[in-house]
Amino acid sequence: MAALLSIETISNACDSVSHRLALAREPAPEAAGGPSLRRLAGELSALGEPFRRPFRPRAPIPLAAVSRSVMLLPGFATHPVRMRFLARGLREAGHRVFHWGEGFNWGASAERLDRLEARAQALSERCGEPIVLVGWSLGGLFAREVAKRRPRAVSKVVTMGSPFSYSPRANNVWRAYQLITGHPVDKPPVAVDLSVKPPVETVAMWSPRDGIVHPRAARGIAGERDRELALRCTHLGFAYDPEALSAVLRELDPG
Repeated sequence: MAALLSIETISNACDSVSHRLALAREPAPEAAGGPSLRRLAGELSALGEPFRRPFRPRAPIPLAAVSRSVMLLPGFATHPVRMRFLARGLREAGHRVFHWGEGFNWGASAERLDRLEARAQALSERCGEPIVLVGWSLGGLFAREVAKRRPRAVSKVVTMGSPFSYSPRANNVWRAYQLITGHPVDKPPVAVDLSVKPPVETVAMWSPRDGIVHPRAARGIAGERDRELALRCTHLGFAYDPEALSAVLRELDPG
């Protein structure tokens, strides 16, 4: 019996691997592709960030006029530690910062979205006010969906390079996403309509220098977000670029 169970387990694992490899080999869409290879190569500058940071002068961060409660949501295949630069800067300004509580972001699932919805509600009740959701890349898609489910718990959504518009394959990582998650990027295991705007103020930050997500997908169009804001960082730079931090701080300013 144990041998039969072992054979069945191995067979199921092989089927899963074959399925994921087939998803990763799907042909690229002709109508909507990701940024150019030149832009993608520009993302390599992130490798030198830990070495540049100690020598880069830090501008003082002024205290915010009003302290806000903020939850940060990381991008695909990243951990909240990748957003420590943003978290530290927001805290220095006097904001209350919380991480999403999910560890690495390995993709969409109904269970994860349910937990994030519950966490947003709990944080709102704990802080005594609606919270601001700041999501980087895939984290921004989660932020938008949580705000749709719990609009009274969320005061604002800020996305950074998040592909909520255009085509879910208008990026350079959709094959890796499908290989890791085991589901098509345009058919997640939870019912969502990514382009529908949450019923709260929603700001989309994007960059023409983004080498991962097509700017059109992260910028959106009227009706899909309230405002769009162009930055000059790379996709990975949304997590550590001083311009991105300054932009988020301005969005937290009620004035």
